[in-house]
Amino acid sequence: MAIQSFIDYLLLEKNYATLTANAYRTDLEAFSEFLKIEDDEVGLESVQYSHVRQWIVSLVEEGLTNRSINRKISALNSYYKFLQKSGAIQINPLQKHRALKTKKKVQVPFSEKEVSQALGALHFKPDFEGTRNKLMIELFYTTGMRRIELINLELNSFDSDFKTLKVLGKRNKERIIPLLPSIKKSISDYLEQRSALDHLSDKDAFFLTKKGVKIYETLVYRIINDYFSKASSKVKKSPHILRHSFATHMLNQGADLNAVKELLGHSSLAATQVYTHNSIDKLKQVHVKAHPRSKK
Repeated sequence: MAIQSFIDYLLLEKNYATLTANAYRTDLEAFSEFLKIEDDEVGLESVQYSHVRQWIVSLVEEGLTNRSINRKISALNSYYKFLQKSGAIQINPLQKHRALKTKKKVQVPFSEKEVSQALGALHFKPDFEGTRNKLMIELFYTTGMRRIELINLELNSFDSDFKTLKVLGKRNKERIIPLLPSIKKSISDYLEQRSALDHLSDKDAFFLTKKGVKIYETLVYRIINDYFSKASSKVKKSPHILRHSFATHMLNQGADLNAVKELLGHSSLAATQVYTHNSIDKLKQVHVKAHPRSKK
């Protein structure tokens, strides 16, 4: 019962995505099952930190990565903070827990050349899907939006002149993103193709399949992966790498870090700073070329 109350809290008060809330539920139920096996007299509300430590050890023995384990423990921590806030428990058993060390993931962005090649005219057929796919890539690269944000775009997300775009981000936080003039024709071409579809099930959704229903996550991933496979040999080719490329290329061209933060919809500057490692490399190159003391 407490788990369901927690899930309702995440969905209704914290505005978590359904997938995220379901992942929290899965982690809590897994820990609950572990407790039944280890000590059936201990419930979720009466655990000690020693029980959590035992679960961590078992997860390590199962071969889970530290990153995956940290995610599960984070779900537990959120749950116990909720119980503490609601008065169900006095002390959070995880209040002194320290996350396991993890290796930093270095996301390798696409180069500007790879993006240009992926957007090459020869890759896109002049039909509904070709027009839609080209616009999807252009929007990802010119706005830096997240995959779920693109999926949830509606017809009224764009202003009448296609100069700005309204995006609903994490925690239902709304932001306005300016659109480049060059993308206006792509939007018009897509809307013309969209209006010619035989059937529209999801009339308000901006991006549709050719059957007239709203696009979905695996389709978006497949589209990005397919087109960038023609232009890049990088292992990971995903919407997130395009978002990473947007941020990196903006910073390389001298964009202000705070401005990029606002465009990406980050709540803190620290989240944006993960994109700066490539721009720092660019600065080093400029420094070496431009500084008089670097010349032999």
